[in-house]
Amino acid sequence: MLTVHAAPLVLPVGAAAMSEAAVAVDGDRVVALGPYEAVVAAHPAARVRRWPGVLTPGLRQWHGPELLTRRYHPDPREAHELGEEPLTAAEFERLGGRPDGPRRAGSVRRGLQRMLRHGTTHLAGPFDDPAVHTAVLRSGLTPVAAAPGGLPAEPDLDPFVQGRDLAGSVHGPLTVGGRADLAVFDVPDEAALVAAGAGTCVATVLGGRLVHRRR
Repeated sequence: MLTVHAAPLVLPVGAAAMSEAAVAVDGDRVVALGPYEAVVAAHPAARVRRWPGVLTPGLRQWHGPELLTRRYHPDPREAHELGEEPLTAAEFERLGGRPDGPRRAGSVRRGLQRMLRHGTTHLAGPFDDPAVHTAVLRSGLTPVAAAPGGLPAEPDLDPFVQGRDLAGSVHGPLTVGGRADLAVFDVPDEAALVAAGAGTCVATVLGGRLVHRRR
């Protein structure tokens, strides 16, 4: 289905920011990018989704293996015991946890869901564990090669911790003809986004599919 995603500010990266702009998506591709009125006029039959804040390309998470296999993501039913934040293996074991097969598989799935809630669309590997590799592919996230030269920042679900700014945190620019991987953040501009981080994400579009929506 043809969908137009509109926001007060679109930040394509590699091109000028656009106020009151929109991205038209057909299948898994971006088919138009520009002023809202022009995009809607060119695609009158499209479903329109209006979002608050800024719309950007989807983000890239460099710490895939660390966050999925060396962190435990508590089940909401465990929050009273373990809290809600990811735990290192040592913290998990100290609290009496046992990372057995089913519990570990659930943690991986929840880790992937939390990445989507942070606007992530691309995830660095390698994923040597076949079960983790399968879970990543099923999530729809696009695997990418590991970062060259190592990673100076500690693993964090927020890609801005590693990327530092928008250009360093996205998978690539938004372009007509490119894959429709988008993220929307409830902030007024790029400076506010970098300062507040990816936890402000209200929507993630993965290959044209809306996979996370906070409102």
